[in-house]
Amino acid sequence: MTRHQFARIVEMKTKVISMGTFFSATSYALFIQSRLSLKNVLLMGLATLFVDMGTTGFNTFYDFIRGTDNKTYTVEEEKVLVHQDVSPQSALAVSALMFGIAAILGLWLASQSSWLLIPVGAICMATGYLYTGGPFPISRTPVGELFAGGFLGTILFLITLYTQEILPTGRSIVASLPFLLFIAMILSVNNACDRVGDQANGRRTMAILLGEKHAPNLVGLEGFGAYALSALLIGVGVYPKTLIIPHAITLIIFARAHHNVRKEGYRAETKSAHMGFAAQGYVLFCAGFVVAMVWAALISIGS
Repeated sequence: MTRHQFARIVEMKTKVISMGTFFSATSYALFIQSRLSLKNVLLMGLATLFVDMGTTGFNTFYDFIRGTDNKTYTVEEEKVLVHQDVSPQSALAVSALMFGIAAILGLWLASQSSWLLIPVGAICMATGYLYTGGPFPISRTPVGELFAGGFLGTILFLITLYTQEILPTGRSIVASLPFLLFIAMILSVNNACDRVGDQANGRRTMAILLGEKHAPNLVGLEGFGAYALSALLIGVGVYPKTLIIPHAITLIIFARAHHNVRKEGYRAETKSAHMGFAAQGYVLFCAGFVVAMVWAALISIGS
């Protein structure tokens, strides 16, 4: 297996999603308490990255084994198990290795913060595996998008805060919800493009239930909903007002890109470009958030 093939198995370019949530939550912790444990930032960041790589590796393995990824419907060259005849056992071994490294990092992080992270981390890793593995894969159901958004958005956000000694509260849960919606949107884009192949493979995603006409509406509802909720949270004081300008700018960029994507339609042939739109939209959303939180923290420290 080459480095290129490894990167495709774990889909390195999609790691911006988990890292976006992680850095956003870290900056929110800085905004709340004006300090950070840099050691915990490093350990949590690495653990998050390896869990995400392992989860994606298992996803790659099971999508190939179950026939979801096949030469009939899968046109993306990134699917190396389909187009480059990489052994599925290699993908499975890589995934197990990533989870093993994540477990070691998790134990180290727990020793530095709280041992409660061990069962929580175990649940997250089990969920990552069961998303496409096990007898009843979550990804094949209509709740796959919200489930992924819940873990990569809300749960990851709250765990990151917890490693900075910030306990989960109603305020922090609400603060995580725009990230849940945006990540759900990314999965909705993916499933809308894969709708025909997924339906032929027996999956029952929300995109399949909504159909070709209405599946794009879910993408817009989730993406613009994330920005609308963010604006509401600024208004009630959960987010600082420094977020107004960054998110106004990124919203304009997102709206223009979304218009073009919707006009092109959601098909297997447009999936690569459309997933780029979704990932870029989330990166910009998170980048604006991080800038705003650091800006607000600096104002607080200097006052």
